Amino acid sequence: MLKIQLIKSPIGYKPKAKATILALGLKKLNHSVIKKNTPQIRGMIKKVEFLINVSEVKK
Repeated sequence: MLKIQLIKSPIGYKPKAKATILALGLKKLNHSVIKKNTPQIRGMIKKVEFLINVSEVKK
């Protein structure tokens, strides 16, 4: 499981980056979500790694 936290605002970045942030379920600064560690989620993280902070969480 991965804990993903939005640490930087997507304002001023390309629409694809904003859409990826929304698809991950992040809404506000410092908002965090827990997602399964899948290749699809890893790919989304890779595209917006400059806006988020990722850490592993045991379930």
